[in-house]
Amino acid sequence: MPEFRLDEASGLPVWLQLRNRLIYLIKTGYYRPGEQLPSVRSLAADLSINYNTVSKAYVDLEHSGYVKSIRGRGVFVRETPEALHGEMTSAVDTVLEDAIRRCLSMGMSLDEVQLRMIDITHEIKKEMKTRLR
Repeated sequence: MPEFRLDEASGLPVWLQLRNRLIYLIKTGYYRPGEQLPSVRSLAADLSINYNTVSKAYVDLEHSGYVKSIRGRGVFVRETPEALHGEMTSAVDTVLEDAIRRCLSMGMSLDEVQLRMIDITHEIKKEMKTRLR
């Protein structure tokens, strides 16, 4: 199961953080078309969040066309049309813009923010390479 980090300090509701993370995992191929997502109950238990929060994220994913719910069987990833790629890009842009504006409000310059993002990206790449070994 992939790692889910929920940020309690974020201005984004937990269900939206979860939705965005699941979209990312679908778009990057972690969850492939036809593959079943974790059950609402198991994901809620794993993340120690309310069942309704996970359910809300799943309902939104279904309405957005990312997944299909089959009663009694579970929630499955759909073949996603390329048009949904634009929606994902928009969601990522919103998250990044929010992070940049928060850094600016802390007194950082745009150049400092850009350099920190590059440094953090390099750190994450190293971390991911280490995990793959």
